[in-house]
Amino acid sequence: MIQVGVDFGGTKIEAAALSPDGRFLARVRAPNPGSYDASIATVRDLIAQAEQQAGARGTIGVGAPGSVSSRTGVMRNANSTWLNGRRFREDLETGLGRPVRLANDANCLALSEAVDGAAAGLAGVFAVIIGTGCGGGLAVEGQLVEGANGVAGEWGHTPLPWPKPEESPGPVCWCGRHGCLETWISGSGFQRDHAERTGQTLTGEAIIAAARNGDAGAMASFDRYLDRLGRGLAVICDIVDPDAFVFGGGLSNVAELYERLPAFIEPHVFSDGWSARLAPAQWGDSSGVRGAARLWTLAEAAALP
Repeated sequence: MIQVGVDFGGTKIEAAALSPDGRFLARVRAPNPGSYDASIATVRDLIAQAEQQAGARGTIGVGAPGSVSSRTGVMRNANSTWLNGRRFREDLETGLGRPVRLANDANCLALSEAVDGAAAGLAGVFAVIIGTGCGGGLAVEGQLVEGANGVAGEWGHTPLPWPKPEESPGPVCWCGRHGCLETWISGSGFQRDHAERTGQTLTGEAIIAAARNGDAGAMASFDRYLDRLGRGLAVICDIVDPDAFVFGGGLSNVAELYERLPAFIEPHVFSDGWSARLAPAQWGDSSGVRGAARLWTLAEAAALP
C-alpha cells in the first residue's frame, strides 16, 4: 500500500513513493523535456522507476502548474503554457493505463503541510509560493478547497491591494493583465523592482545579501517587497482568516521574512488584532510531491488490487 506523487515543475519532474506513515520509499527525478508528448513519457517512466524501487504499485497523484477547467476539462492558467488547452489528466491516464488525480502545485503544497508539515493539526492553511512565479493554495481540516470552478487560491493573479500611485496600473503579467501580485512579489518581480529603482540587475539572493550588508538600495527594495507581500496576505486574512501561512519557493528561504512580515500584514487586516503562524514549508521542495501523493487517501491506496 503506497501513494505515488508527481511534482510537475517547469524545469524538473519528480516522482516519489510514500509509505503509509509518510516515509519516502523512492524518489526519482528527470529534467522536464519542455514538450507535451515527451513530458507524458517522462512522467510514465518516473512512476515506473519509483514503484520498482518501492516494490509496490500505488495510487497516482500529480501536482502541476495551472488547473483543469471544470467546464471544458482542459488545462488552463499554466505558466508552462504548452500545457494549456490540453487534456493533461486524461492523457496521463491513457499513457499510464491507470486513474490519475491532478491538482495545482500550490494546492499540493498546502495539503502536504496541513497533513504532516509546518501546519499539521491546524484547521485553515494557506500556502504561498513566492519563487519564479507566485501562487496560493488552501486546505481546511486537512482537505483541499479547490472551489466551484477550480480556481480557489489563485492569489497570484489578483491585483496588488491598495496600490500607490507609482504602482498603478502595474507591470504587464504573462496572463495578459496589469498589476497582478505575481508581477510584484514573485522572485522575478522582486528583481525587476530593484533593477528599476537602482539600475542594478541582481538575483534575489544577491539583493538579500546586499540588504544584510547594509546596502541602502537593497534594504529599501526588501522593505517595498515586504509591504506588498503584507498587503496581499492581509486580503487573504480578511477573506479566509487562516490559522497558518506556509511558504514555498526561493524567497521562502529568507529568514527575515518571518520576523518582519507580521508588522506589514496586521495594519491592513480588518480586525482589532491579528495573529497567525507564518512558517516555511517543513518539507521544503518535497512538499509538492508529498501533497500530490496525498490526493488519494490511504484507504484508497489500500484498496488497490
